[in-house]
Amino acid sequence: MPKVMLVEDNEMNRDMLSRRLERKGFDVVFALDGQAAVEMADSERPDLILMDMSLPIMDGWEATRQIKANANLSDIPIIALTAHAMSGDREKALQAGCEEYDTKPVDFPRLIEKINVLLKNS
Repeated sequence: MPKVMLVEDNEMNRDMLSRRLERKGFDVVFALDGQAAVEMADSERPDLILMDMSLPIMDGWEATRQIKANANLSDIPIIALTAHAMSGDREKALQAGCEEYDTKPVDFPRLIEKINVLLKNS
């Protein structure tokens, strides 16, 4: 069962996404802020990370950069999730180290397709 780390500070988003992921057969672990995501990525070793970009303590951009800078974690695929679908955000996410980018509200079938592609390629 693939392990997905969901980095999301909004409880409603976290609850909705985690239930849907679990129904699809994923083991889901949570981090509520970017700093916790960096620490948990090392201890949990998820197969994939769903990273909200607007997080307390450390934002998703910096958390992604730190995870990707760690040689032990750099191969974990990260999908950026953001409600701020501004021009240039996709490029910013990819430059930070994310393999993929998606917008909120989440189109779940599209997100699952991206997750499956990344897990097959990792």
